[in-house]
Amino acid sequence: MAAGSRKVIFAALGANTLIALSKFAGAFYTGSSAMFSEAIHSVVDTGNQGLLLLGMKRAQKPPDRHHPFGYGAEVFFWAFVVAILIFAVGSGISFYEGMVKILDPHPVTDAYVNYIILGGAAVFEAFAWIVAFREFRQAQDKQRPFRLLSAVRQSKDPTIFTVLFEDTAAILGLLAAVTGIAVADIWGILWADGAASLVIAAILAGAAIMLAYETKGLLIGEAASRTVTRAIRDLVAAEPRIINLNEMRTMHLAPHEILLALSVDFADRLSSQEVEEAVSQLEIKIKQAYPEVSRIFIEVQSQKRHEQFAAEEAKAQGAS
Repeated sequence: MAAGSRKVIFAALGANTLIALSKFAGAFYTGSSAMFSEAIHSVVDTGNQGLLLLGMKRAQKPPDRHHPFGYGAEVFFWAFVVAILIFAVGSGISFYEGMVKILDPHPVTDAYVNYIILGGAAVFEAFAWIVAFREFRQAQDKQRPFRLLSAVRQSKDPTIFTVLFEDTAAILGLLAAVTGIAVADIWGILWADGAASLVIAAILAGAAIMLAYETKGLLIGEAASRTVTRAIRDLVAAEPRIINLNEMRTMHLAPHEILLALSVDFADRLSSQEVEEAVSQLEIKIKQAYPEVSRIFIEVQSQKRHEQFAAEEAKAQGAS
């Protein structure tokens, strides 16, 4: 697992631990619902970073007979669990706190304490966000224009974009909390503090849904990026003994581990030794160009026979 992923998670873990403690102190001292929601938010984020570290550790287990391709997908699973926790715990408790405060509003005492704590939290969250964003940006294809949502959809490392999602939601939550507290404190609109908790709940729910959607795709198996697949096609096309690439399938077994399956048609009159040599050289070239392609399976099949099997398979699927 990339060292950058660990750096991002440890930065977020340290920041969220300190922030959670200060928010709880502020919530109990001032009686702010929004501050309490933010404290729960930080606790959930801290626990989530622990789960991501657990997933990264379990993903390093070597393959065995029960899991011959290894445990790399553990990272995807624990990122999905993180999404569930954000929605169920973070959003759920924030929604409850907000409704309680709206139905039974009470003043926020010593609001300046909340302003100081939220200001400090904003500094820590901004630091963690910058670390996560830089690491996330570094992993992107520099030849393509950078668009954040598109980059998240193309990313295969949930450990980084999960922290990025969490930190973005945290910054938005801080803005909602300070707005609600200020409105309640300055203008005396007491229910605004509870309304801020509802906004925080909505922010967390949105982040959880987006994270669950992205990790679901990784869990069920996502293909390698178009950059990688195009390059592999070019390597196959450059092999003179191969006359046709019948089919290519890829799947991420882990953030930085790709399974590759090829069906190729070799030129006629090649000896079995020449075919074996061509297969070996092609595997070496692919792994040298893209070390993350850790598993390669090459099927030797005539183009005509492959098309026949593909047509029969499509017909069978249509009949079912």
